[in-house]
Amino acid sequence: MKALLLAAGLGTRLRPITDKIPKCLVPVHGRPLLSYWFDMLFTDGVGRALVNTHYHAEAVNAFVAGSPWRDRLETVYEEQLLGTGGTVLRNRKWFGREAFMVVHADNLSRFPVHEFIAAHRNRPVGAAMTMMIFDTDAPQTCGIVELDAQGLVQRFHEKVANPPGTRANGAVYIVEPEIVDFIAGLGREFVDLSTDVIPHFLGRIASYHNTGYHRDIGTVESLRKAEAEFPPV
Repeated sequence: MKALLLAAGLGTRLRPITDKIPKCLVPVHGRPLLSYWFDMLFTDGVGRALVNTHYHAEAVNAFVAGSPWRDRLETVYEEQLLGTGGTVLRNRKWFGREAFMVVHADNLSRFPVHEFIAAHRNRPVGAAMTMMIFDTDAPQTCGIVELDAQGLVQRFHEKVANPPGTRANGAVYIVEPEIVDFIAGLGREFVDLSTDVIPHFLGRIASYHNTGYHRDIGTVESLRKAEAEFPPV
């Protein structure tokens, strides 16, 4: 399976840390976030990955070039940010007509990748994507999901004041070509998966519950929590 690692964001909430480095290279226990993702993905079911770049692209390119996984990696530069769905669309030929993984690589996560892939392959009939979900301690800052008995996402509440629960979208997906076709049909370059795609596919999004670890390290406070919680390896 191939993967798209979204690593182009500005990381504005982490300033001044991200004044000089991109969020995807922010260290946890001395290791950049991308290092954790590369090791986890490439040792457990992902064959190749494409990393999109924009902010401090030269730093990301240098990190990829120096990675022990560099032979499995490619980077693609976005002069203007395209949104998560827009990046998928721009690189659709690279993925071909097979299912692939989409990863917000500026989050810190640990889960058995092969189980996530297996969950997608065994998803309920008609599901066009599988979303990794987790239990959050900050539901107001996340996209909260409501599931049916099959684990299909029926309702999605993106960063609302009083969300109905703590089960959240982990922003890691496995998507079928049908999702890419839908994005193409929107007829525009900038597309966001959370606001433009997920609402359309409610009832057809399977879920995989990450019981290992997951945290958006988008603020200094959450980064500190990650440093305290995440076991160094």
